[in-house]
Amino acid sequence: MHFYNPDERKEKEVFPGVTIRTIWGEHIMLSFVRFEPNAVVPTHSHPHEQMGVLLEGELEFTIGDETKILRKGDCWWVPSNVAHSVRNLDKPSLALDIFHPVRDEYK
Repeated sequence: MHFYNPDERKEKEVFPGVTIRTIWGEHIMLSFVRFEPNAVVPTHSHPHEQMGVLLEGELEFTIGDETKILRKGDCWWVPSNVAHSVRNLDKPSLALDIFHPVRDEYK
């Protein structure tokens, strides 16, 4: 299969108020992430390289020791094994995360 509609993918809650719908190939994964108001992704790290773009809303994103308020269109890069966290602000948000390699636990 080569074409997908993210809305038709199974939704999975990964943290309270944070859900994902994923699509993957052999080496990369797309993760559409929905954040409810004030939802938090606690500080964590993983061996996967991660990049993303904020499609809707506002997020407070911390990568290593740098924190920034992100708005629609802003992008990020999280290198492998670097601690990071996210706090959604007061409205729903939608982000697209891209992972390499594929995160098996998100399939």
